[in-house]
Amino acid sequence: MTAIKHALQRDIFTPNDERLLSIVNVCKAGKKKRNCFLCATVTTERPVQVNVVKVKKSDKGDFYKRQTAWALRDLAVVDAKDAVKENPEFDLHFDKVYKWVASSTVEKNTFISCIWKLNQRYLRKKIDFINVSSQLLEELPKVAEESVPSGENQSVAGGDEEAVDEYQELNAREEQDIEIMMEGCEYAISNAEAFAEKLSRELQVLDGANIQSIMASEKQVNILMKLLDEALKEVDQIELKLSSYEEMLQSVKEQMDQISESNHLIHLSNTNNVKLLSEIEFLVNHMDLAKGHIKALQEGDLTSSRGIEACTNAADALLQCMNVALRPGHDMLHAVKQQQQRFSDLREQFARRLASHLNSVFVQQGHDQSSTLAQHSVELTLPNHHPFHRDLLRYAKLMEWLKNTDYGKYEGLTKNYMDYLSRLYEREIKDFFEVAKIKMTGTTREGKKFGLHGSSGKLTGSTSSLNKLSVQSSGNRRSQSSSLLDMGNMSASDLDVADRTKFDKIFEQVLSELEPLCLAEQDFISKFFKLQQHQSISGTTTNEAEEMDGGTLSRSYTSGVPQTISSEKDMIRQMMTKIFRCIEPELNNLIALGDKIDSFNSLYMLVKMSHHVWTAQNVDPASFLSTTLGNVLVTVKRNFDKCISNQMKQMDEVKISKKSKVGILPFVAEFEEFAALAESIFKNAERRGDLDKAYIKLIRAVFVSVEKVANESQKTPRDVVMMENFHHIFATLSRLKISCLEAEKKEAKQKYTDHLQSYVIYSLGQPLEKLNHFFEGVEARVAQGIREEEVSYQLAFNKQELRKVIKEYPGKEVKKGLDNLYKKVDKHLCEEENLLQVVWHSMQDEFIRQYKHFEGLIARCYPGSGITMEFTIQDILDYCSSIAQSH
Repeated sequence: MTAIKHALQRDIFTPNDERLLSIVNVCKAGKKKRNCFLCATVTTERPVQVNVVKVKKSDKGDFYKRQTAWALRDLAVVDAKDAVKENPEFDLHFDKVYKWVASSTVEKNTFISCIWKLNQRYLRKKIDFINVSSQLLEELPKVAEESVPSGENQSVAGGDEEAVDEYQELNAREEQDIEIMMEGCEYAISNAEAFAEKLSRELQVLDGANIQSIMASEKQVNILMKLLDEALKEVDQIELKLSSYEEMLQSVKEQMDQISESNHLIHLSNTNNVKLLSEIEFLVNHMDLAKGHIKALQEGDLTSSRGIEACTNAADALLQCMNVALRPGHDMLHAVKQQQQRFSDLREQFARRLASHLNSVFVQQGHDQSSTLAQHSVELTLPNHHPFHRDLLRYAKLMEWLKNTDYGKYEGLTKNYMDYLSRLYEREIKDFFEVAKIKMTGTTREGKKFGLHGSSGKLTGSTSSLNKLSVQSSGNRRSQSSSLLDMGNMSASDLDVADRTKFDKIFEQVLSELEPLCLAEQDFISKFFKLQQHQSISGTTTNEAEEMDGGTLSRSYTSGVPQTISSEKDMIRQMMTKIFRCIEPELNNLIALGDKIDSFNSLYMLVKMSHHVWTAQNVDPASFLSTTLGNVLVTVKRNFDKCISNQMKQMDEVKISKKSKVGILPFVAEFEEFAALAESIFKNAERRGDLDKAYIKLIRAVFVSVEKVANESQKTPRDVVMMENFHHIFATLSRLKISCLEAEKKEAKQKYTDHLQSYVIYSLGQPLEKLNHFFEGVEARVAQGIREEEVSYQLAFNKQELRKVIKEYPGKEVKKGLDNLYKKVDKHLCEEENLLQVVWHSMQDEFIRQYKHFEGLIARCYPGSGITMEFTIQDILDYCSSIAQSH
């Protein structure tokens, strides 16, 4: 147990500044026997804390770990279970009752006694010790408590405990000395008093020896004292000599002090001179502008490349001199102020000269480009501004310098550039669009018919005149759609493929010319005005901006209300909008003209415009070109939707002739033409979804209109109108293979099949009319419940009546009836769809089916009568074949 106690003290309590006083090996009562230790400890620091600690062995090794600790002041009851008999069980009442079983009664009693002592010394708290033997509780005698004051009593009791607490183990040397001493006196253990007396006698002997030794050394002490007196005399003599030496050195010291002070002043002067030289060199090196640079700023040639380079270098040097970080106090020097003023004058003078020169370059560019407009007016091309951009880009670094030094003049140049170039581009673009409109309409005279007047390129003229022109021009080309032309809108089928291809090429060339022009101008603005690299002043307030050399910030020119530009990308877009403000209205005018010439041109324009918008957005979604083309695309899409709506309206308003057969309806043929044209245009196009939606709208409208016309038809049977037109629609959709109309294709086929069957059944009821009525009566009797073999006993349907009806239809009459039927069908059907043979073959099959049905009824209802038809199936085949060949 001692070894365990030492191990616990070393490993657990010493690192926590605690001292282990008592230990007991316990396990919890009534549970699985898992041993642990309860330890009574006190802290080594004041105030002393008394704890009861539970320590258990770790599962992972042979070391112990601290598990739970309770303060002794929280202990309420100690229950030893039995004060008379030996019992290892005991309870400790903390926040709850903890029941323990000690490994032995002795350990339990020792632990309880230690807790009692600790309570008496440190806590003096009322702890109930129940079922505890009185012998374990070491109470102090009451007599002592009464005779000694309470404070002294406590001190005495405490002193005894402190003596116990201050006990320290003997080290190895002390144990060895005691062993040697006890070996010299063998009776030390048996007779302690004799051993103590012996030690006392030896101590007295040693004290006497010490006194004698001191008395013997008195003579030597006297000799030593004499020597000390002589040494003191020598010291006095040395001090006198040192005093004389000090007086002699005093004058030398004063001279050396003067020399040291003089050297300090010389060093200080040299240091100041070095610092002054450094400051002068700094100012001279950083604020001195070379004469060549000054001359370049004042008189440099801004027209030649060498002169521009010299001016650029001089401007950069001037900017470095003006932006030098002056040290504290430099700005108060008169020379520095003069030099700064000189730099400001040079900057102002050069900025004024540069701005004036660039303004003249902008004006000259307008004149030079105007002279080239004539040669481009006959061709559908825009003038190339690359040479002008190349010449101006030589001034890009100077523009950056101007932007950093004088924002007001930079802003003024920006405005002037936009003003000059916007007028120049407006002339070029309007002339360009004028040529495009003339090429679209054929000649200038034809363009006037469409409302194209002068060089403004604006579309004028009323819609009625255009509709009139459309009707006149289309009436010469196709007579079948004359009913639609009366509505005042031009059909897509009235224009040749060549005309549409020509329009498509012209429109594509217009976009192809505009796109590089805008991109080149945007790239030039970005490089020339230095707007592509970093953000502009976005967080600066208006007042702060006005304090800058440049004055106010750039403004937005696209709206009536000035708007502060938040980024340089916005400034580029706003400059482009100002310069190319005529592009969007001119494109809209061109789109309106194309739509007036042929509403189907909106298909070409939608595909081309979508492709160019997609290309522009891939480059920069927020660019001017992307935004402008996107706005125009909205107009094109609106025209496309209008084209679809007009076609649907035409279908709804279509009128058919009451005197002639219907045939293939005009809007069905126009849908075929529209679909074929759209498929050729929208092949691999980005806006295929728009076309699919239009297809669905159109085909539903076609279905509805076909049924409407079929119901209104008087000359042609309804089934023929439905059959022919839905067959045409089915053939069109099958040929074009439009994936989004698969359901409509199936529906068209079903409608065609249903109405073909309906027409065939209706038409075949006429050649054998009486025979049909007779057998219909027979079927009606059977349906009423009469047995089939009893039908022949009905008066109206006996064998004589049957023979009479059959005799009315000999082979010759049947052939005649079929021939009349063929002629009637031929009159109903149109030649365009070529369905006569299909219908005639279906009638032949249906006639044979009816013949077999009649024979079956005769066999079932008139068994054994021997009645048969006067013609056979082979006769029917021969009749139908000869009739078809004869016609």
